[in-house]
Amino acid sequence: MTQEADNPTLLQVLVLERVDRARNMARYYVLSVEPTLFEDFALVRRWGRIGGAGRARIDLHPSPPVAQVELEKWLSRKRRRGYVLRA
Repeated sequence: MTQEADNPTLLQVLVLERVDRARNMARYYVLSVEPTLFEDFALVRRWGRIGGAGRARIDLHPSPPVAQVELEKWLSRKRRRGYVLRA
């Protein structure tokens, strides 16, 4: 088992960026799985222009594995669109 499966309160955060100077594009996308106060788990998505406030969306899931599957789906979608993980 992984460390995340052993301890469901661990926070996982992925930061992605897409920068294209020719098109004046500098965007970020943050994906995280976070526990809620009501024993659910939230997939939190934040996005916007680098340097700006951006937007956020929270999707609730009943368990960490379900939230992790959704995180992987969003990660693959964003990578197909040209986003890369920030070091």
